[in-house]
Amino acid sequence: MTSIRQIRRMMIGGMAVGMAAALTACASAAPQPLSDSGRTEVRQAVDAAVAAGTPGVQVVVTERGQDWTATAGVGNIATAAGFPEDARVRIGSNTKVFVATVLMQLVAAGTVELDAPVERYLPGVVRGDGIDGNRITVRNLMQHTSGLPEYLELPELDGDYEVMRDQRFNPAELVRSALASGPGHFTPGEKAEYSNTNYLIVGMLVERVTGHPFAEEVQRRIIEPLGLSATYVPAAGEIDLRDPHPLSYEVVDGQRAEVTRFDTSWAGAAGAMVSTGRELNRFFTALLSGKLLQPAQLAQMQRDPMPLTNRAAGIDYALGLARLSVPCGKQVWGHGGSIPGFRTYAGVTADGRAVTVLANQRPADSASDAALQHVFDTAVCATS
Repeated sequence: MTSIRQIRRMMIGGMAVGMAAALTACASAAPQPLSDSGRTEVRQAVDAAVAAGTPGVQVVVTERGQDWTATAGVGNIATAAGFPEDARVRIGSNTKVFVATVLMQLVAAGTVELDAPVERYLPGVVRGDGIDGNRITVRNLMQHTSGLPEYLELPELDGDYEVMRDQRFNPAELVRSALASGPGHFTPGEKAEYSNTNYLIVGMLVERVTGHPFAEEVQRRIIEPLGLSATYVPAAGEIDLRDPHPLSYEVVDGQRAEVTRFDTSWAGAAGAMVSTGRELNRFFTALLSGKLLQPAQLAQMQRDPMPLTNRAAGIDYALGLARLSVPCGKQVWGHGGSIPGFRTYAGVTADGRAVTVLANQRPADSASDAALQHVFDTAVCATS
């Protein structure tokens, strides 16, 4: 049996499969993103990621209002069916950016203050050994500078996949258990340490001040205005992905298992959402071009990013947005997602190129990890 704990990894960005990589590309009307040579480089990188052990990989590049997609590998190992175009996948911690955007809209409205203590909005919730909601601000939560322990380490998330697949979790109970599991890791504001607990609490804060589930606020404030018809927060008890979607896989102790169906209530506001590459590009582009936030709030989301001490170098975190390092030195803001069965990378360059990479298996080793990262880097850096 495979346990949820075994297949958990960070939700950010973040073996040969014994089959040929069937590479396809599609695009909308000209002018398409990337030059001919740039597209060739991206296709080669996608093909190499499949050869390195990921069953299926899709990259979507959006530039000047046009999309270009390259796909390799399969969406179903057993049948060799292709990775669907406009595939819906679980986007993991990219969810945090949607939730952070909602929170910043509440800041703009004067409903929430970034530097107010969490205790003001969630009295009695953020308490524990060395943990005091009067000393932790909303900003600390959003930038992972709170020092709160990671709820994903809880033993109640250590059940067999076959059992956990249908199990429903309450975010407030997970937060309560996490804060009781050990002391705070450091003084709030001292450094940035990625903890998904922060965003479960941000989701709870949104719900407390609006009186609505965070999913409703994301739907009303972002999904509907942008026309993101394929993007959603799964409904209560919804364990199946909506079509079209690939199957998803995990490799644990050298064994691959299919893990497409499961209840993501344990991920909640930290990572439960579903979207497509095209729609993630649309969302990140809208956010970073000022269509979802006023200039002051967008500037706050990008102000003073801090390196994450418990993540690989090259990710500096601000308020729900990360500044991502790429080999060509371009300025890129985005996020990433890692959730059982899927790995995603998403970002937008300063000159407006949006890139999202989708994979239907999280990296099982350093080679497959590096190959997927190379797809993102190549698409960001390729010539126009």
